[in-house]
Amino acid sequence: MDIKDIQNLIKFVAKSGANEVKLEMEDIKITIKTGSEKTETTIVQQAPIGMPQIPVAAPVAQVAAPETPNTEVAASDESSKYIEITSPIIGTFYRKPAPDKPVFVEVGDSVNSETIVCMVEAMKLFNEIEAEVSGKIVKVLVEDGTPVEFGQPLFLVDPS
Repeated sequence: MDIKDIQNLIKFVAKSGANEVKLEMEDIKITIKTGSEKTETTIVQQAPIGMPQIPVAAPVAQVAAPETPNTEVAASDESSKYIEITSPIIGTFYRKPAPDKPVFVEVGDSVNSETIVCMVEAMKLFNEIEAEVSGKIVKVLVEDGTPVEFGQPLFLVDPS
């Protein structure tokens, strides 16, 4: 199990609402405990014979507020009036529902909270991403078909 798998597991558990998950395999034990605003993970790998086991703490992942899980005010510019639509999961970003179909939204299109703006594929599942804000698309921040991280900005929206 590599670090990407562990990060995906942490994000999945945090999003699921479970309080605690324990995963034990032959060479690794993982315990993930979630609270109101943070996720705590403890990973213990079995050492070779004759060496003591050492717990390794993974970075704490912050969980977004449930009211707006994939939107946040653009923090890069304090005077910015734009809102970012961010990726709620790790995966591959797609602007179209299929290669032969038109894109979900273009720059200049008006969106509301239920408008589907893109898809993010994660582990062979295609997840439709809704804008969750109302306004006009100002900029597309990610190229079609590229990998995205949890919380990565995808679009800028002018809410006025």
